[in-house]
This record gives sequence, C-alpha cells and structure tokens, in this order.
Amino acid sequence: MAILVLLAVAWSALTFGQLPNPLLTRTSQGRSWRRAFPRASNRQIREFLSVFTSAFDFRDVDMLKFRPDDQLIGICRALHPSKWAADAAEFDTFARDLRTRFGVVLEDIWDEGLTLGALFSHIQQARPASR
Repeated sequence: MAILVLLAVAWSALTFGQLPNPLLTRTSQGRSWRRAFPRASNRQIREFLSVFTSAFDFRDVDMLKFRPDDQLIGICRALHPSKWAADAAEFDTFARDLRTRFGVVLEDIWDEGLTLGALFSHIQQARPASR
C-alpha cells in the first residue's frame, strides 16, 4: 500500500503543471499573438498569458504554446479529459486574477466558445490608454 501511495505522489509531482498532450509539441505561438494583436506589446501579451498559466497551474515557460484561437473550454477538456466539467477552482482563480489584474469580469463576457484571443481583446479594450 505504501508503494502505491509513493507512486501516486511521484506521478502527480511529475505531471504537475504539465500541458495537455495536444499542446506539448507546439512551438512558440508568439507570432500568432503578434499578428492577432499588432498594437499590444510583448509585455502585455506575456502578462496576460502568465495570469492564465498561473491560474491553471501551467509553467510560465509554456505560456507561448497557447494560441489566440485556443478556446478556454477546449484547454480545460484537454487538461481534464476524464471529467465531465472543467475544474471550477481553476476558473474561479482565473476569474479573480482577471478582475484584480485587468479589471475584466469573466462572468460578464463568458461564452462557451470564448478564446484566449477574444479574452485578451476585452482586456486590451478595458486598459487605460496610458498602459
């Protein structure tokens, strides 16, 4: 029994923060973000993606593997393929961080097909011009 517990702990430590399989082999999507948002700075894009990766316990080094057309629900389904619904705690954390950091209320703009790019666009519109 102790061996099974140790194996479970080791497995979870190895997979913590790991991207779902479809995203593991992606190269940097930085160009996709720059094409979709030519007026946004690299810092703004990375800040947004950092908030996202942090809320979902992904590593910051993987932030640019996400594309603007990635749907939030699709990412969650890839992350939790055996669950019927995505982990509400991840969305709660993400919603709180979006409100705190960018002043955007996720519940106000939520749509089943919401993409990272559409969300970033809302953030860009909500930012003061001086930022």
